[in-house]
Amino acid sequence: MSIWWSLHLRREAASVPLARRLLLGTMESAGVDPDISYDLSLALSEACANAVEHGGDLAHGGTSEAFRVTAYLDGEKCRIEVADSGPGFPGGRPWPLARLVPAEAEHGRGLCLIRELADHVHIGNKPGRRGAVVIFDKVLKWRKDAPLLAV
Repeated sequence: MSIWWSLHLRREAASVPLARRLLLGTMESAGVDPDISYDLSLALSEACANAVEHGGDLAHGGTSEAFRVTAYLDGEKCRIEVADSGPGFPGGRPWPLARLVPAEAEHGRGLCLIRELADHVHIGNKPGRRGAVVIFDKVLKWRKDAPLLAV
C-alpha cells in the first residue's frame, strides 16, 4: 500500500510544526519505525524552515505566501519534496554543503543536517520556474505490528 499527501502552507513559522506533525502521524499510523520517523521529521522541519525563511520574493512576482510539501510513503521508502517560489539558489545549486559553520552561528546547518538524516538528497532550483526544491528520501523500517507493512 502507498500513501501520499501534499500540503500548500503559508510561509509562516507555524507551518513547520504542522507539516512535521502530519508526517509523524502518517508514519505512526502506517507503522514506520520511530527512529526513521524522527529522522525524516527533523529533515522535513529543516526544509520547511528554509522555505519559510527564503521561499518568497515579492519584488520578482514570486508567490511569497505559500510553499508546498509532498510526502510519499510506500513499502520501501519515504520521499519528501519541499518546494517554494522564492529566488532559488544562485547558479541553481546551494553553497558547498561541506563548508564549516561557526559554532555561534544561528543559521546554516539545515541543508547539511538533511543530507545526514536522509539516504538520498537533491537540492536545487525548480526546472524552468522560479523557486528552490529540496527532495529527500529514506528507506523505511517497519514495526513488527505495522498495519501497512508491505508483504
